[in-house]
Amino acid sequence: MRGLIALLVLLIPAVALPRVVIDITTPGFKRLPVAVYDLIGDTRGISGIVREDLQYSGVFEVVDKDAYVESPYPVFKPTNWLPLGVEMVVKGSVVEESSQLKATVHLYDVVEAKRVYIKTYRAEKVHLRYLAHTIADDIYRAVTGQGSVFRSKIAFIREFGDGTRGVFVMDWDGKRMWDTGVRTGMLLSLHWSPDQKRLIYSSERGKKWGIYMIDFERKRERAVFVSKGVNIAGDFLPSSDAFLFSSSLRGNPDLYIYSLREKKARRLTRRYSIEVSPSVSPDGKRVVFVSDHSGTPQVYVMNIDGSGLRRVTFSGSYNTSPVWSPRGDLIAYVGMVNGRNQIFLVRPDGTGVVQLTDGASNEDPSFSPDGRFIAFTSYRDNYRRVYIMRTNGEGQKPLTPEGMRAFGPSWRPEAIE
Repeated sequence: MRGLIALLVLLIPAVALPRVVIDITTPGFKRLPVAVYDLIGDTRGISGIVREDLQYSGVFEVVDKDAYVESPYPVFKPTNWLPLGVEMVVKGSVVEESSQLKATVHLYDVVEAKRVYIKTYRAEKVHLRYLAHTIADDIYRAVTGQGSVFRSKIAFIREFGDGTRGVFVMDWDGKRMWDTGVRTGMLLSLHWSPDQKRLIYSSERGKKWGIYMIDFERKRERAVFVSKGVNIAGDFLPSSDAFLFSSSLRGNPDLYIYSLREKKARRLTRRYSIEVSPSVSPDGKRVVFVSDHSGTPQVYVMNIDGSGLRRVTFSGSYNTSPVWSPRGDLIAYVGMVNGRNQIFLVRPDGTGVVQLTDGASNEDPSFSPDGRFIAFTSYRDNYRRVYIMRTNGEGQKPLTPEGMRAFGPSWRPEAIE
């Protein structure tokens, strides 16, 4: 899918300058004040997209343009900015060349009194949002030493007025939405493959619940596993050649691994309890899932071979939909509070429980590739809608448009380095 978007980034060699790297995981970290000028010649809103990305990241505090004290041209005097507390300054220009946009961006460090870099970008005009996200990513990367999620994508399920459902994909900010072409009745439980080439989900067709897959390289959908009972897709394993799922093929739902190479399912659990919603740890060694082994639905962790069962949640009588964070240090799950579903975080050992949402029901958590955000479904608008928040619960906002019924987000894995 990366090949669908052509973007050429040229680094103009200037003076070799070290990166400005700050530790954004430090307790008490405060946002970095940054001034982002309107790029000279920008008539298409690129500058505004860059500001929105940086502001919502939780790392930057974009200073109001009314406070800017220099011209938008690439001249820089640190003493102009120090009294304002501004630490980084972004300037540049955009030139339209036939079907392309050429953007030149300068990043300045006020505290170190130097230019961090100057870069020139070229992109087709139709890809201006991707261009803007790339500029924001470079700024984020220069300051933090890490990649951002600004160019990532989220799959979700859209529900139409006639009751049918379809699989859609959008940018991390809810823009550039596109229809995969999949349209059916019952459809749920989207999961990306780690290599980003496939997307699996569950669907009821011909009175049978099966697991289906979109292959983006071959541009087709196919049935992967169909049997009697209910079959609900879970996570892909890190290798992308197998996935977890739950099935009531033999009675009570159990957990299975399905090998795409062998085209065969292997049973993981054989208990009398109901076991569903499997999610694999980033290292592929553990599975978090839901079981009513204790009498009520609770979150458990076990080894990938089914051994080492351990309970994780102990508060509340209804806890479901667990997912691992990309670093494996946290698990997000849904717990019922006063009759409504809410999203929680917990460590894999069961400690450090934190409630992130309240009010209307919220469910279907999905971590961003860097683990700093969670996409989820919320009913706060009296219908299901995809939302996003930072992993501390802040910045909750809708991604899907008003009036569109949407749920079940799945954040596409990205190489965030």
